[in-house]
Amino acid sequence: MTLVEAVEGQDYIIKDIVSDDDELKAFLFSLGCYSGEAITVVSRMRGGCVVSIKDSRYNIDNELADSIAI
Repeated sequence: MTLVEAVEGQDYIIKDIVSDDDELKAFLFSLGCYSGEAITVVSRMRGGCVVSIKDSRYNIDNELADSIAI
């Protein structure tokens, strides 16, 4: 299951970042988005969602959300 399929307001644990793009993985890692970390979808909007990672909120698009396995 990926973050695109997540239910708003429910906490999930990141299992993996599924991407061949090392730059994308490095970007997500810099946000604190890595295996074992908790993540919550705060809200959804057209083309993306707002997520909460380590007491910070980020707006990510669906491409990024689809690469985060939970």
